Amino acid sequence: MNGNFVLPQGIRIGHADDGYTGVTCILTDKAVGGVSVRGGAPGTRETDMLRAEKSQGFVDAVVLSGGSAYGLEAACGVTEFLRERGVGFSVGDKVVPLVAQAILFDLNDPEKYRYPDKAMGYKAAQTAKPDGVEFGAVGAGKGATVGKILGLQAACKSGIGGATVFFNDVFVSAVVAVNALGDVYDRKTGQIIAGARTQDGKFLNTVECMTNGVFAAQMRMRAGTNTTIGCVMTNAKLDKTQVNKLAEISHDGLAMSIRPVHTDADGDTMFALSQGDKSADLNILMALAAEVTAQATENAVKL
Repeated sequence: MNGNFVLPQGIRIGHADDGYTGVTCILTDKAVGGVSVRGGAPGTRETDMLRAEKSQGFVDAVVLSGGSAYGLEAACGVTEFLRERGVGFSVGDKVVPLVAQAILFDLNDPEKYRYPDKAMGYKAAQTAKPDGVEFGAVGAGKGATVGKILGLQAACKSGIGGATVFFNDVFVSAVVAVNALGDVYDRKTGQIIAGARTQDGKFLNTVECMTNGVFAAQMRMRAGTNTTIGCVMTNAKLDKTQVNKLAEISHDGLAMSIRPVHTDADGDTMFALSQGDKSADLNILMALAAEVTAQATENAVKL
């Protein structure tokens, strides 16, 4: 589902995947980047450089992938792709691309370790384009599932979703790969639209099961096997402190549509990118970021 999904000028998105897992690459034109890590079990690369107090002011790419910690190799392929094109910051006669990444756990093949490697990351960068971006069970969302308190046998298939919201000529777009322990809700109706199912096909309601303690042991067994990751992007001109604030507030959108969210069994991580010259009130942008993240989250399970 892509609807009216648009990207700021200078940003491109590409996917690569196999039958089990995948990677999504977001290439930028030296966008100002930020990040917020809220989940208890994250797997990341180069997130520290994006924090507001660090000296580096831009990022060349953001990578979202499956594969748990093994999938961090995918960023090496993106880095190689950019190096070949002279993209990065210059250090003497060398160029060093700045590539940030977050991973989710989708090691679901009982017989093999399948994860996005360097070649898959390179391919995702090769396919990056500014429009016509595909969503669903592709890229980082290829092996994603939601509602795993009872394990994969009771979970729903998920994927990667996208959405864009406008305020006059300013917009915020989001891509979110949803692989949550919890259930996904329609934020407007309050109804579960994807999550753990009982044997009769009804949704279980993970929050109720956790709070009444019935499935506490099962939840402990699922620790670290989930995680929702994504990125919000705007054509508004923001500094590094502001773009980090945008990343922080985008987690409100996850909380609107995923329950529970930010558990110790999830590594929920959201990036933010500013690529443009539009002026906008930061409070308006934050409201847009939360709303668009919620929309993208719900779109990820509407396969």
